[in-house]
Amino acid sequence: MPYANNQGVRIYYQVEGEGDPIILHHGSTESLDVWYQSGYVELLKPNHQLILMDARGHGQSDKPHDAGAYDLALRAKDVEAVLDDLGIGAAHYWGYSMGGWIGFGMAKYAAPRIRSLILGGAHPYAEPMDVFDHIDGTDEDAFLAAMEAFVDVHIGPESRSLILENDLQAIAAAMNYRPSLASIIPNMRMPCCLYAGTKDRRISKVRKCVRDLSTGEFIPITGLDHCQTFDHAKLIVPLVESFLVTLRQTKRSS
Repeated sequence: MPYANNQGVRIYYQVEGEGDPIILHHGSTESLDVWYQSGYVELLKPNHQLILMDARGHGQSDKPHDAGAYDLALRAKDVEAVLDDLGIGAAHYWGYSMGGWIGFGMAKYAAPRIRSLILGGAHPYAEPMDVFDHIDGTDEDAFLAAMEAFVDVHIGPESRSLILENDLQAIAAAMNYRPSLASIIPNMRMPCCLYAGTKDRRISKVRKCVRDLSTGEFIPITGLDHCQTFDHAKLIVPLVESFLVTLRQTKRSS
């Protein structure tokens, strides 16, 4: 199994396809498998080298129970460790939800490794995680209630079952306060494509981020909430492919 190592924490990853490399980073309580299950890999791999990784605390990566192990700088370094293991200098980065938050972390801590940012359901502004105060992962019902409050979406039986397959103590440790990263926006020179469902409560902050960016493009996904948006790969992938095609054309003409 391919693992990268970041200061003793092993990060699991898989590679599919050939072409321009794209890192695919999932959201909280998920794993790289969601990119397969929702159809992204099948749609993207004919034209791209896909680098799918399990975030620390998730999937087949190591799962520390110490909240300090989930500092954003360490999470960005996990992505760098995967790129280093593959001998790749820079790649496009596509993250959803938590993966999008980590994408802003890449802009702060590892900008030279990023060719472009594609971020769904995420923004760089402060996001209190107080619903997870006193949640340590030992009480499944309390954890699920906190997760529902955080995403502002009812979690159905199938999703609840998948969430409970996680090491909840590791996930709870990862749910720490997200401070504002707004100070990095003026320095974000890489092309950025941000999208969110119009029923996602984060959408106003996503829109604000794009207004503040000099290189940002915003795509609203009509009628979908935070969780639903990710599930619509056949809708999202063509929009992102169009963004990437425009980047290639711009690069050739410059």
